[in-house]
Amino acid sequence: MQGVTGKDSRSIPHSSGSPQKVYGVDFSGAANAGKKIWITGGIREKDRLHIQSCLRASELPGSGNERNRCMAALLAFIRKEKTGAFGFDFPFGLPRDLVKGDSWRDFVVSFSFRYTSAEDFRKALCIAAGGSELKRMTDRACQTPFSPYNLRLYRQTYYGISEVLAPLVRKRQACVLPMQKALPDRPWLLEVCPASTLKQEQLYVPYKGRTRAHYTARKRILKWIEGPCDISLPRAIRLTALGDSDGDALDSVVAAFATFRALRDQAVTAVFDKKTYQLEGYVYV
Repeated sequence: MQGVTGKDSRSIPHSSGSPQKVYGVDFSGAANAGKKIWITGGIREKDRLHIQSCLRASELPGSGNERNRCMAALLAFIRKEKTGAFGFDFPFGLPRDLVKGDSWRDFVVSFSFRYTSAEDFRKALCIAAGGSELKRMTDRACQTPFSPYNLRLYRQTYYGISEVLAPLVRKRQACVLPMQKALPDRPWLLEVCPASTLKQEQLYVPYKGRTRAHYTARKRILKWIEGPCDISLPRAIRLTALGDSDGDALDSVVAAFATFRALRDQAVTAVFDKKTYQLEGYVYV
């Protein structure tokens, strides 16, 4: 398997050091993560993104539904995609008042040693924050739905940092933006939030569910994706996103768009408040 974008992707040059392959990952820290995680892949061509695949993480080579097996397959896939940019929808950091030290890299590398389980992670942060659910500066600016250790998000944060970011950062096998310098011939990882992207476009309406109203909302979002967003979407993938009542397939498509837009608009090279964003992380919407 030549990656989820297929064989055609090999003919696209890695021009100007900017990734030409784009992936949007709707992440999950559930025990059956392989079934919950969706990955949409596409190819940049000038100012347009051509979506070529949308599949569950369990369909990656060597993967499965079980979390450990799925994470190993996902890591292997990222490492191979040296000309790819991945947009993940889990927090890449914590509010600065809850981070020990001033180095994001040290925070990530020591994360799983400091917090031995997702439950330990949430408990420790709730205690440290005095029972409050603090948000990062980027969460407030981008109107993300939850604090990184909210009850509905803490597993995503924990497994995203410990099982995806930490192994890649430890071995310098990826560039995590904007905390690290964007280097060519190495995968780029960006934090995205489909909910924030849809809020920005005034499209954040109930679309996760089995009713006709939910289906119509998914259809409206896809129409926007294919229209002003300059995204080409094959009919089979459109039907997959429409048919997934959980909305996870659609979220991965929106995540791919947010990643593509960050590359196209050169947001990845913009100057940020280093004191805050380079410690807490930054959401590309």
